[in-house]
Amino acid sequence: MLQTPSGGAGSGTAARDSEPMSIGTVLNMLRDEFPEVTISKIRFLESEGLVEPRRTPSGYRKFGADDVERLGHILRMQRDHYLPLKVIREHLDAVECGEAVQLPVVGRQRSAEDMADEPSEGPTVARIGRGELLAAADIDEAELREWESYGLIAPLADGVYDAEAVTVAALVAELGRFGIEPRHLRVMKAAAEREAGLVEQVVAPLKRHRNPQTRALAEARTKELAALTMKLHAALVKSALGVRLP
Repeated sequence: MLQTPSGGAGSGTAARDSEPMSIGTVLNMLRDEFPEVTISKIRFLESEGLVEPRRTPSGYRKFGADDVERLGHILRMQRDHYLPLKVIREHLDAVECGEAVQLPVVGRQRSAEDMADEPSEGPTVARIGRGELLAAADIDEAELREWESYGLIAPLADGVYDAEAVTVAALVAELGRFGIEPRHLRVMKAAAEREAGLVEQVVAPLKRHRNPQTRALAEARTKELAALTMKLHAALVKSALGVRLP
């Protein structure tokens, strides 16, 4: 059995049921810890060879408890350690072979000494290429170009995307099934930018510090405020619609 990379509890819910599970059941189990995970994300990880559910004669995926646990480790390493999929695959393969391995330091992860000598860059993010985004969200190039034209998705300065773009793309596609077009979503984009601006205003004094601990506090405070603003936004939408939602 894999060891939890960052000391987390692992996908404990996966161990509750040894019966084969559908991808929808797996999604619901993972969302306890990873609220933003989507079916497209799970399919993408499968296409990259990181998880291999068995297939029924009719072609349906069936996941076991070990598959769910492995998915939890993969998502945790992306979220907590910002590791690319190639590095995650190599790490998990080594663990399964019984090797004593530590998580590597890659990408934008740096030591406290390095951070103390540099101005703050803001929170680090997982990054994916354009092809990965298209595959993960199950969209084509024309759709992505249209969504970019409305500002719903935008690449980073070096042309890659933060991993949250996958979630945005999947949700835009889902809303499209109800006839809500990308141009209709500009108001949501504008509201999100205003909310983000408010959070940035609150944490700006902390982010200007050279002390790495203070900047780490700024990142934690940003995540906390982001979670609170999203909860408030959801509650306000529910109230405006006069409905009760999960």
